[in-house]
Amino acid sequence: MSKQRTRSPRARPAEGVRAFKRGLDVLREVNRSGGIRAGDVARQLDLPRPTVYRLLETLEELGYVARSASDDRFRVTRHALSLGDGYDPGIFICQVAASYLAELSRTVVWPVDLSTYENASMVIQETTHARSPLSIDRGMIGKRLPMLQTSAGRAYLAACAPAERDVIINHLRRIDDADDRPFLAPDRLKRMIVETSQRGYAIRNEGEYNARTSSIAVPITRGDVVFGCISIIWIRSAMSLDEAVAKYAAPLLETAAAIPVEA
Repeated sequence: MSKQRTRSPRARPAEGVRAFKRGLDVLREVNRSGGIRAGDVARQLDLPRPTVYRLLETLEELGYVARSASDDRFRVTRHALSLGDGYDPGIFICQVAASYLAELSRTVVWPVDLSTYENASMVIQETTHARSPLSIDRGMIGKRLPMLQTSAGRAYLAACAPAERDVIINHLRRIDDADDRPFLAPDRLKRMIVETSQRGYAIRNEGEYNARTSSIAVPITRGDVVFGCISIIWIRSAMSLDEAVAKYAAPLLETAAAIPVEA
């Protein structure tokens, strides 16, 4: 009996340390991935799924991770980022914008994407593709979109500060992607920037990037800071650009203006 009594106090701290270590491992894996499902965490760490689910639920309750509204992926929150000195705008915009995208998707049946700028591309951070019955794409989160051939990229370029735009354009010229060259022609590029700025939204409707679809996008801006872009994508044969603009431009603009971000 005395041996059992002396062992049990030692066993409990050991179990607590193991659980704490597993929790840190899970948090580290979520942070490393940028967005991951519970089952994938379990496979990466070779842990039982029920254990991972419990740990993720605890981390969510504590405010260190949040579940995506669109595809059940977990991402670290600003609370977790505050433990270090990093700041990820993609994580931030997902947190504040997810509920607004969900609300927009209730009235817009076509897929809606939220993307942010990263190294000469727009990267999809949130999407309703998985929930839209009209989507022809899946697994869109993390996909990189070209700046000049997509409405999201065009919306970002038209809305960002001129100095930032020049840096991005010069970067694209150095990359020298053959598909970008027609859009880098000075007159065409200037016309796109001016027209997009005047409209307040960007369009893709000439079969570029994806011949089957068209899209319109609006930037999420406060002052001269662009936090990201919201896009609606539809099948070209199902709806004209004029119809799409008439139906969706205003809701897109209203949603972008309502998302609570601060410059």
